[in-house]
Amino acid sequence: MTKQSNELALKIRERILDAALSVFHESGISSASLSAVAELAGVTPSALCNHFRDNVELLNALTERVRVPGEQLCETAGDQVKEDPLGVLRTRWVWLFHEIACNEQWQWVLEILFQRAEVADESSESVRRLKQGRTEAFKNMGQLVHMAVTTGQLPVDLDVSLAAEMLHGGLFGVLEEWLLSSREEDLGELGERYIDSLLDMIRFSPAMRQNRQQHVCSLH
Repeated sequence: MTKQSNELALKIRERILDAALSVFHESGISSASLSAVAELAGVTPSALCNHFRDNVELLNALTERVRVPGEQLCETAGDQVKEDPLGVLRTRWVWLFHEIACNEQWQWVLEILFQRAEVADESSESVRRLKQGRTEAFKNMGQLVHMAVTTGQLPVDLDVSLAAEMLHGGLFGVLEEWLLSSREEDLGELGERYIDSLLDMIRFSPAMRQNRQQHVCSLH
C-alpha cells in the first residue's frame, strides 16, 4: 500500500470514528447501527467493515483517543513525585479536569464509557481499560498519599487507605456527576475546588486519623 493510500485509509478511519462518537452519544451503543455510522461518515457499510467489525471495536478505538482518569497520575513525574507527591497528585488531576472541560470529544467518550457501554462485553478492551484505569488510579493515589506522609506533607497517623478511598471516590464521583449534569459549571474550576477541599479534609479532619477516636475525644 502506498503512502498516499495509507493516509487516505487513516483519514477514512478517523472520519468513521468521529461519526461513531456522534451516533453512540446520541443513540447509545446498543441502539446504534453500523449503517448509521457509515452514512454519517460518508462511506459504504462495506468500507466501514474494512476498518471495524462491530460497535465494540469502534468503542475500543474511541477510548484510545482519551486519557482514562488515573493513567497519568505518576507518569514521567521524576524526582518531583519524591519531593512533592501531593503537588503531583493535585497538578495531574487539575490538568485532567481542565482538559475534559474544554474537550467535547473527551466528554462524549467518557460519558459513553461511564454510562452507555451496555453493549460492551466485560472482556472488551474499553471496559478492561476503564477498570484498569480506576484500579491504577486507586493504587497510585495510595502511593502518593503514603509518600506525602513520609515527606511530612500529611499527618504521620493518617489512615492512608481511607484517604486514598476518599480521593478516588470523590474525584471520580465529581467527574461522573458533571458528565451527567447540565454541565453549566466549569469542570476545571469545580474539580480544582473539589480536590483542594478533599486535601484539606485529609490534612485536618480527626476522622481521617488511625487513632481517630482519641482525636475526637480530645476535641471535647
